[in-house]
Amino acid sequence: TFSFFLYNPFSITVSQTEPFLFFFCKLRPSQTAMSINLQFHAFAGNPLNSIPAGPLSPSAALKSLNAIILQNDHSSPSPNFKVLPFRNGSPLASSAVDSGDSPPIWHLAWISLDDLKGIFESSGAQLNGDSLVYLGSRAEDDAIYWAIDVSAKVPQLGANANVELRFVELRTLMVATDWEDFKAMENLAIAGQAKALLEWHNISQFCGHCGQKTVSVEAGRRKQCSNDSCKKRIYPRVDPVVIMLVIDRENDRVLLGTRPKVISRVWSCLAGFAEQGESLEEAVRRETWEESGIEVGEVVYHSSQPWPIGSNSIPCQLMVGFFAYAKSREITVDKTELEDVKWFSREDVRKSLTLAEYRKAQRTAASKVEQICKGVEKSRSLAGDFNVESGEFAPIFVPGPFAIAHHLISSWAFSDQKVH
Repeated sequence: TFSFFLYNPFSITVSQTEPFLFFFCKLRPSQTAMSINLQFHAFAGNPLNSIPAGPLSPSAALKSLNAIILQNDHSSPSPNFKVLPFRNGSPLASSAVDSGDSPPIWHLAWISLDDLKGIFESSGAQLNGDSLVYLGSRAEDDAIYWAIDVSAKVPQLGANANVELRFVELRTLMVATDWEDFKAMENLAIAGQAKALLEWHNISQFCGHCGQKTVSVEAGRRKQCSNDSCKKRIYPRVDPVVIMLVIDRENDRVLLGTRPKVISRVWSCLAGFAEQGESLEEAVRRETWEESGIEVGEVVYHSSQPWPIGSNSIPCQLMVGFFAYAKSREITVDKTELEDVKWFSREDVRKSLTLAEYRKAQRTAASKVEQICKGVEKSRSLAGDFNVESGEFAPIFVPGPFAIAHHLISSWAFSDQKVH
């Protein structure tokens, strides 16, 4: 291990295997410098084992599931099945107020298979094993976890005013998650994987080769064309996106961009989808040139993050983070992609990394989730989750700790601090 020391004698120890999954935040002058050590990026670190053997395996679990649904298995105890319902990409959640001044804590609202059957029966809908997607298992609790999209099947689920369960947008849950809460981060990863798989099922209902309908196989982890003369196997879609912090070594500054219709003052790293026939490093150079007119030379890998909260037509992006070192300085902004692109000094970037602002956003979102679960407030856009104005106006505001962009920016901003 190695330690990073800041202005006060304050240190944090970070594993050598994960040197970038943390950030430093310089607070207002009245506050001391602080740091957060993350175990993993948001949406990574899923604790479920998706490839176990024996009775917890996908094939064995699906066989047991279908037997229970059809009510023709009375020979053995039923496995402990837990199901997470989704509606329009939002998982079912609950919220509870912790003791003291802590903000509310959200939880995934797992329901039993028997309860799910009862909900379907009362709605006059048909439940079958192909409707559920296998997420994985936990040997320690002998449970098997599933997800299901109930958007068009059980409208009353999540609408009962007497039960504080509601479908909450995953992006809102992301902002509401306390990044220091290991369990909450794991739940976010589970919800992210479930959303990605369900959205992929929604956009892969027909074979892209022959046009026939597809059927679920391997407990929803794969799909296959129903046409006997085709039988094409279809795998869950992952779209690689490069995200890069472009660095001007000579002038000690970085390049950040802002997009139209985003939260005021939010600036972030440049990013773009990798194209066929190019390496990730080539994608970094091409996207930087297209969006800003800056030519990039050396490209260095940082870390990666699953990102299942983009467009529903792109079920799961994989954000692959890089440091990219500029060879030119003159900016030409692609106005079709970005509103503006600018160079920012290290000092300006440090001022933007204000822990109090991120805590404020997290508390605001956590309170919003609690209100939604009580049926008090409907879901709003992400902009409503942020309250970023503080007593000391920072020139810019960068994405929070839930985004890989934050860790790219913050690790550069404090890279000149003494390392032991």
